Amino acid sequence: MSIKKIIEGKKEWRAHVSRVKALPQDYQIVYKEIQKYLFKVGPVELNEGIGLFSDILSFFEEGAAAGKDVLQVTGTDVAAFCDALIEDSPTYADLYQNSVNEKVDKAMKR
Repeated sequence: MSIKKIIEGKKEWRAHVSRVKALPQDYQIVYKEIQKYLFKVGPVELNEGIGLFSDILSFFEEGAAAGKDVLQVTGTDVAAFCDALIEDSPTYADLYQNSVNEKVDKAMKR
């Protein structure tokens, strides 16, 4: 990755963080928990930029502008909301499971 891309990425992330800070407090709290959750269960595509986070943020901005409570936007089960966002995306857990299964299969064929 070039220096220019790194700098552009940092600028993009800082602008994103500024947008998060402009949200109402309850939205910020839920957004940060979603971020932590997705970093832990992680779809592989999170390494490709802030696309998913930007989409969530736009969704939250619309909800806040409409005067909705954050849990009206996400539902009361925020983890289920996150899981629905990434249900069709490969996760690191999926990659690890596949790796384990391949190693076992290879070892059993000896």
